[in-house]
Amino acid sequence: MLQALAEPLQYTFFQRSLVAAVVVGLLCACTGSYLLVQRMALLGDAISHSLLVGLAIAFAMGGSLFLGALVAGLVSAAAIDFIRNRSPLKEDAAMGIVLSAFFALGIVLITTIQKDNKIDLNHFLFGNLLAVTSGDLWDTGLAAALVLGAIALCYKELHFYTFDRLGAQAAGLPVRWLDWGLTTAIAITIVASMKAVGVVLVLALLITPPATAYLLVPRLHQMMGLGALLGCCSSVAGLYLSYFFNLPSGPAIVLVASGFFVLSLLFSPRQGVLFQGWRAKAAGRTPIDSSSIDSESTDGTDP
Repeated sequence: MLQALAEPLQYTFFQRSLVAAVVVGLLCACTGSYLLVQRMALLGDAISHSLLVGLAIAFAMGGSLFLGALVAGLVSAAAIDFIRNRSPLKEDAAMGIVLSAFFALGIVLITTIQKDNKIDLNHFLFGNLLAVTSGDLWDTGLAAALVLGAIALCYKELHFYTFDRLGAQAAGLPVRWLDWGLTTAIAITIVASMKAVGVVLVLALLITPPATAYLLVPRLHQMMGLGALLGCCSSVAGLYLSYFFNLPSGPAIVLVASGFFVLSLLFSPRQGVLFQGWRAKAAGRTPIDSSSIDSESTDGTDP
């Protein structure tokens, strides 16, 4: 077994892919934890689908696809922020509008470009971790250092803002800047991860590892740490599955992460479905319907 695991490490491309897998797993879990706790998973989906516009424009202009995707992600985040702060619409409506508009525009641009130039964006849509180049690795590492450094620097402020937005505003914290900064961090994370799992599947890596950790630990910092570990393990395991069984790397990573979530959902000692039934049976009562309980009192990451 050890011999089989060590075999791919002799190849330089696999070494690069392994480093990228660890960095992406760590980065997505840390930023995705804030999305999960704030119940804003759709934000990641909206930003990820908007990247198609940037990819298409950058390809047509012969520029950097990474930079084009980043600009598109930031523009979509700004559009969401503008709609939800300057109109009576809620966050989910703003995200849905931006997601559909940018995704449709991206498809139109790609279709138009393909009339004159053959464009293949499949590896950006669905990921191809084994094709990561040295340049991609540097871009991903720089993005991870920037985002994780900002989270570490502003952790206390982000923690307060995440659980009590009104309290943070009353305490004098720059809530709008924190809001915009977190959205920007999500956009950078998605762009950095698109080569690994693709823009279509990046939401799974942002949400699934933190959601798995959410069922296992009670605190935000514990959730981020365990989620990062699960994200790294999922990325590495998916990478090996992709190598040995000739599978697309992005879906393989997501399937491993989903497998961890199913196990946690069933067997978590704190909130697992099977343990809830066992405890209820031992106490001589029916299992509690979690939907009937106030979410504030059962939030596993309450500070």
